[in-house]
Amino acid sequence: MSVKIKNVSNIIITLATLKPTKKMSRKLIECVPNISEGRDEAKIKEIYSVVETVEGVKLLDVDPGKATNRTVITFVGEPKQVVEAAFLLIKKASELIDMSIHSGEHPRFGATDVCPFVPVANASMQDCIDCAKTLGEKVGNELEIPVYLYEDAATEPKRKNLATVRAGQYEGIADKITKLEWKPDFGPAKFNAKSGNIAIGARDFLIAYNVNLNTTSVRRANSIAFDIREQGRIKREGNPATGKKVLDENGEPVRVPGTCKGVKGIGWFIEEYGVAQISMNITNVTDTPLHKAFDECVKSAHNRGMRVTGSELVGLVPLNSMLEAGKYFLRKQNRSTGIAESEIIKIAVKSMGLDELNPFDARKNIIEYMIEDANAAPLVNMKLNEFANETASESMAPGGGSISAYVGTLGISLATMVANLSSHKPGWDDKWEQFSNWAEKGQQLKDKLLFLVDEDTKAFNKIIDAFRLPKASEEEKTTRSKAVQDATKFAIEVPFQVMKTSYDCFEMIEEMIKIGNPNSITDAGVGALCIRTAVFGAYMNVKINMADLKDESWKKAMQEKAEAIYQKTIAKDAELFNFVNNKIS
Repeated sequence: MSVKIKNVSNIIITLATLKPTKKMSRKLIECVPNISEGRDEAKIKEIYSVVETVEGVKLLDVDPGKATNRTVITFVGEPKQVVEAAFLLIKKASELIDMSIHSGEHPRFGATDVCPFVPVANASMQDCIDCAKTLGEKVGNELEIPVYLYEDAATEPKRKNLATVRAGQYEGIADKITKLEWKPDFGPAKFNAKSGNIAIGARDFLIAYNVNLNTTSVRRANSIAFDIREQGRIKREGNPATGKKVLDENGEPVRVPGTCKGVKGIGWFIEEYGVAQISMNITNVTDTPLHKAFDECVKSAHNRGMRVTGSELVGLVPLNSMLEAGKYFLRKQNRSTGIAESEIIKIAVKSMGLDELNPFDARKNIIEYMIEDANAAPLVNMKLNEFANETASESMAPGGGSISAYVGTLGISLATMVANLSSHKPGWDDKWEQFSNWAEKGQQLKDKLLFLVDEDTKAFNKIIDAFRLPKASEEEKTTRSKAVQDATKFAIEVPFQVMKTSYDCFEMIEEMIKIGNPNSITDAGVGALCIRTAVFGAYMNVKINMADLKDESWKKAMQEKAEAIYQKTIAKDAELFNFVNNKIS
């Protein structure tokens, strides 16, 4: 079944929350509802289509199963929007699915059987728990479906395990729901014959991950899986494969735990590829990040006379998991981690052999890239010649503010280059980590200034839009005047942020001039000149946009802050230019 994905709408940035909104800064939560319908394609489409009506939410995957008569739907967005989309989906499923005539191989007890929330980027487990409770209350009250909270959202220990909550399945609800210990967390404590129950929860992100081996033996692949998975293997006397089981005082088998917490794993043979694999579900990416699971497989395989040849991701992976992996392998090589995001991902892919069996496409495998709006940064996404041509055209934007931000970007990029060159300088092996840390800071400053390139043009457009508002009546005049003033403040705040962020770059540039690779001192010096230009240019934009502002106290405070940065820049620029000039003379 093909799923048509819509673009995510741009996010409006306000003065109070002015900050980069690139893919890593949004609070993203994944929702994975499972509905009890896997055969009727029209019905499935009608259910998942409601998700696409919620602005800011993106449908990622629809996976129906005929034998199980169940469909797994995956979408992602920010907390409030994800809860809204989940509610609409549950509501539609309750209208279209009749559990009294449902059959399928998978355990189930509701039209929407389970609905977990999963933290993806910049979101905590508490955020997901809050989503689960908000949705649970709304479903219980408005749809009158009994709701049970499970996993991290569970209200008591016995409800944490989904299998326990769902025990008895749909057929057992009528009897189970009348028992006090199984009173729903939300909704009526009575049997809903059409919709059944629903389990709403919060859990960690699950990464489905397979590691490839240079063997066809399932038994040997299993031996590695037992070494790494959390539950390990049963302890035996003598021969670890055939010896008598060791039992505890209760007569239960004693287990030797594996090396990776939150990992479930088995060995299997994939006929399509002709190799054995360790197939894993990583259910706790905090305790066992992707790169640790890979490395533990490498160690176990080596100890057992085998070799890991590569690996593959099944489905989606959070961006942070790939960045952590790339930085981990860079550090093992004593290499700088302050490189571009795309390069870090490339290192992760090559280090773990994620492209051995199939090409690895970051745009299809990384969640944040899948939902990224290609139109969110039109200037930054241009080629250099396109950007220059657009600037040179008769349009008023991009103007001096965007150019100031971009010049600042070039300045800190030069300093970051010096940090990376210094981290690899022969004879400076003991300093690589120091320069790597500086390079990481440079990347962060670069990203913020890049964001401000487009933000300055947005500020200009806000003013134009405000002036175009109607002004026929007194009420319209008041509304228009306020919009103009708010837009003007925004148009001042953006270049001020360019000033502030650019000035913050001087700390790193000064370090690179004084302690960086001496062969690159002029590169850092040119970086300082770019930063000076960025501050001066943004300062002019701050001042000119002040002309029509009526809020005198706000204007005065902003003028004082901008003037302070401007004066400090004059002094720092002279100091660094003289230092570089004296060195090269």
